[in-house]
Amino acid sequence: MKAHIHYTERLAGRLDPPSSKNYTTRYLLAAALAEGESLVHSPAHSDDAEVMLRGLRGFGAQIREERDAQDKVHLHVKGFGSRPANPGVVDPGNAGAVLRLLLGVGALLPEVRFETRHTESLGQRPHGDLLAALEQLGAQTQSDQGRLPVLLRGGRLHGGRVQVSGAKSSQYLSSLLFLAPLIGEPVEIEVVDHLVSQPLIRTTLEVLSQAGIQIEASADLMNFRIPGGQHYQPGEYTVNGDYPSSAAILAAGAVTNSSIAVDRLFEDCQGERAVIPLLRCMGMAVDYDGRTATLKGHQGLRGVDFDGDTATDLVLAMLAVCAFSAGQSRFHGIGNLRLKECDRIGVPVRELRRLGVDCEEGPAEILIRGCPAEYEGGVEVPTYHDHRVAQMLSIVGLRCRQGLTVLDAETVGKSYPAFFQDLIALGARIELVE
Repeated sequence: MKAHIHYTERLAGRLDPPSSKNYTTRYLLAAALAEGESLVHSPAHSDDAEVMLRGLRGFGAQIREERDAQDKVHLHVKGFGSRPANPGVVDPGNAGAVLRLLLGVGALLPEVRFETRHTESLGQRPHGDLLAALEQLGAQTQSDQGRLPVLLRGGRLHGGRVQVSGAKSSQYLSSLLFLAPLIGEPVEIEVVDHLVSQPLIRTTLEVLSQAGIQIEASADLMNFRIPGGQHYQPGEYTVNGDYPSSAAILAAGAVTNSSIAVDRLFEDCQGERAVIPLLRCMGMAVDYDGRTATLKGHQGLRGVDFDGDTATDLVLAMLAVCAFSAGQSRFHGIGNLRLKECDRIGVPVRELRRLGVDCEEGPAEILIRGCPAEYEGGVEVPTYHDHRVAQMLSIVGLRCRQGLTVLDAETVGKSYPAFFQDLIALGARIELVE
């Protein structure tokens, strides 16, 4: 699908955002690891959520969807506890976070294989640090130098002390934290190197606590002790609005100097909550009452210096805002963005430069010198099969005199299938062509 993004003067209106992708996948996993039935209210509808549902069904979870009179979705999940069925092969699609969480489940089985058809994206992403940690717990693994396909032989795990690197991704640690309570013996986890994306570990710990799991965590999140003999408890979970998706909508409102409101944004562990103070720092008037973020326009945007490691999934959307902000902006601490669906440092810089944006990259940072005036546009831009790249370029296109044509625009479905429809509802001039 192509998305023809036309120059748009203003957006206006109120939006109910998609539900959090990260909370949805974790609630679904916690429900599947419990014995008994759990209820998940308002789960995200996205490619990642569908991959998690498919994977958990393959492991034996019974999942039934129910819609209420307001057309809200509720998922009834009957879990398999510590005894998953063996699906033989697990296909994680292009969902790296889901893959890593499910690798932990797979370690409970005598043998299971993980493989993907997305060889150019997920097939190139590294998982060796997680596989090495699973081996310390008694599993055996075969892989292409830590990449898919992965053959995992587990089933006879033991407790003890395990080390895992957190320098490339926090998802390895999250996978271990979900697995460890089911091993039957105490487990101590030490994070070596640096731990990136710490807010996502706090999300994991929050969900585990709600599921009745006890974990002792050090204040710096570098050491964990998980008592043995624990069981996940069935529960009832409600998924909040997704801050990364909302950040893209709020960024579109900022570049068009619009007044819009985004609901269902509660105070939780999502690091991308930083979008509200960040936009204020850039000169945007933003009201927030603990539930709704309301943009009220600006008198000119200015550059910002931001540690992107604290909110990795808003970086690309905010790059679009910085392209129209006076002065220099710097996003640092983002080296792990090179290991996402594409190189989210090199690719954004390359594509923004094609549009005339003055920017450059470092090993773990992006510098961008914005121009408050519009850019010319009028070209086709690729997405590299990355939903965040597609969102970033679409936001920039709203302020290009000749617009932009975003190729493979359906890739937004990985996290936000209704992204273009929601922008259109707010007044964006976007034409979608199959």
